[in-house]
Amino acid sequence: MNKLFSSFMLFIGIAIPIIGFSQETTTSKDSISKSQFETVFEKSKGTKTATYEQTILYYQNLAKVFPEIKVEKMGTTDSGHPLHLVIFDAKKIFILKDISRSKLLINNGIHPGESDGIDASMQLLRDIAFDKNLKEKYKNILICIIPIYNVGGSLNRNSNSRVNQNGPISYGFRGNSLNYDLNRDFIKNDSQNAKSFAKIFHEVNPIVFVDTHVSNGADYQYTVTQLFTQHNKLNGKISDYLYYKMIPELEEKLTKKGIINAPYVNVFNKDPKNGFTQFFDSPRYSTGYTSLFNTLGLTVETHMLKPYKERVKATYAILEEVIDFTSAYGRSLDNIRKGSADETLSKKTYPIHWKIDSTRIKTIDFKGFEREIITSKVTGQQRVKYNREKPYTQEVDFYDHYKPTKEIVIPNFYIVPKHLTNVIELLKLNTIKMHPLKKDISILVESYEIKKYETVKMPYEGHYLHMNTEVIATHRQQKFEAGDFLISTQQPGIKYIIETLEPEAKDSFFNWNFFDIILQQKEHFSPYIFEDLAKTILDDNKDLRSKFEQKKAQDSLFSKNSYEQLNFIYMNSKYAEKEFLQYPIYRILK
Repeated sequence: MNKLFSSFMLFIGIAIPIIGFSQETTTSKDSISKSQFETVFEKSKGTKTATYEQTILYYQNLAKVFPEIKVEKMGTTDSGHPLHLVIFDAKKIFILKDISRSKLLINNGIHPGESDGIDASMQLLRDIAFDKNLKEKYKNILICIIPIYNVGGSLNRNSNSRVNQNGPISYGFRGNSLNYDLNRDFIKNDSQNAKSFAKIFHEVNPIVFVDTHVSNGADYQYTVTQLFTQHNKLNGKISDYLYYKMIPELEEKLTKKGIINAPYVNVFNKDPKNGFTQFFDSPRYSTGYTSLFNTLGLTVETHMLKPYKERVKATYAILEEVIDFTSAYGRSLDNIRKGSADETLSKKTYPIHWKIDSTRIKTIDFKGFEREIITSKVTGQQRVKYNREKPYTQEVDFYDHYKPTKEIVIPNFYIVPKHLTNVIELLKLNTIKMHPLKKDISILVESYEIKKYETVKMPYEGHYLHMNTEVIATHRQQKFEAGDFLISTQQPGIKYIIETLEPEAKDSFFNWNFFDIILQQKEHFSPYIFEDLAKTILDDNKDLRSKFEQKKAQDSLFSKNSYEQLNFIYMNSKYAEKEFLQYPIYRILK
C-alpha cells in the first residue's frame, strides 16, 4: 500500500486493517496464528463492529490462507457495490449445486445497524478454519455466508439512528441506498439486492436459512430470542421436524451453554405476561420467502438493550448450533424436504389466508422484568417502565399454531401474457419453468375480476399496498397469442407461483401494485348521450331491468343518484370496458 493511497484512505475515514501478511501473496496458514485474525469487534473489546470494507477484506484474507474458504461476487446491489458470498467447503470443491451436500445459508446485515451477525460470523468462520476437528466435522456441508446484505445501508454509517440500542459505537443504517427496508422486499423485488439474493438462494438451495437481527418490543432477561418460520405453512413431516425436533433441540443446547432464550417476543409494547403469538412471516420477509421453497428458516433476534458484546456472543452460539444441527441431520432433513415438496404437489387446495389457532396454547416459563406504569417526567402522562430490579419467571401463554381461513383450488396451469414482463422476469428469477405457446389459441380458462380491495393510506416501502382483496371467478373462452407463457403448478416452485399470482394472497403481485393499471377505467359514457341508449338496453333485457328496479327499491342513495343508475346499466351492458378490473393472469383447472 503506497503512502499516497494510505493517506487518501485515512483522509476519507476508511481504516484498512493489516493482519500481518501481504494482500498480494498467498500466505501459508502454518506461518500465522489465530491472533492475527482478530476482528474489529475483538480488538475493541466488544464495542465496535467492522465496516463493509473491513468485513470483505477480512474474509478475503482468510481465503488467501485457507483453501477451504472462497469469496465470490454474486450480483450487484443498489449501492453499485457487489453482493459477496463467502463459502466454506472442507473438501475444497465449491460446487454450490452439488446435491450430495447439505447446505446452510446465513444472511447478515439486512439491517446494518443490527450488526451482531456480521461480527459473529467472522469469528465463527475463522474458528472453524483454524480447527482441524471442526473442518473434519463439517466436511459434508457447505456453509454459505452473505457477509453484509445491505451494502448501501452499511456504507451509510452513523452513531445515532438506533436510538434505543446499546452499542456498537457506530453502525450502518436500516434503509438501503434507495431507502428500502430489504426485509420487506423478497417478493416485490424493488431492489437489486433482492434480485441478487434470489440468484444466490436458488444457486445454494439451502436446507436451512438464518437471518441475523436485533429487536426490542419490550424489556426482558433474554439476550437472544429466535423466530422460526411458521411451521404450519410447511407440510407434514418437515413441519413436524421443525416444530418437534429442530426448535426444542436448539433451545435446549443454547440453555446448556448458559444462554437463556425464548421464542421471539411478539408483543409490540404490550405486557408479555398477557401472553403473545408467534410472528407470522409472510413471503415479503426473508424466512417467509425461503419457506416457499421448503427451506427451514430462522431469524435470530438479539435484544438491543443488552450490551453489544453479549449480543454477539449469543449470536455466535446460535449460529454454531445451527451449523452443528445442519451437519448432523442434513441428509435426512434433505430427504424430508423433498417429500414436503411432493406433498404440496399432491394437494388439491392451497391456503392463502391464516389466523391464530386460539385452541392450541403452549405455555413457556417467561423470564421478564416487572412492567410498571409511572408518570412521565417529560410529558406528565402515564408511561411504561420495566424495572430491572424486579426480574420474574412466570408461565405465559404462547400461541404458535396458525390455521387456514381461506384456501384456493390449485389450477393445473396459469397463463401469463407475454407483455407482463415484470412478472415474467421475477418468475424466471425464482427458477419457475414456463413454456411459451407455439401458436395463437383460444382456451377455456378461469378468469378473475377484482371485486374489492383496500389500500393503505400511507405509502409502505414505496407502494400503496393493497389488502383484503376479493375476486369474482368466472369461466370463459380466452384468446392467447403465441409467446404467452403456460406455467404448470406441478413443479418445485408451486408455493411461490400461487403466493404471487393469486390476487387474494397477502403478498401477491396484485397486492404489491403490479396491476394497478387495471383499477383505472379508461372509457366512460356521457349521460346526455347514454340516457336514450340506457332505456333501450333495459327494454331489451328484462333480467337487467329487474335487477335495476330491485336495486333502486333497496338502496335509497342509489335511487336518488341518476349518474349511478346510468352507470349500473352501463357496467352491465356489452358497452362496459372489459379490461377494467379484469385480472390479466388466467387459470386452467383441467
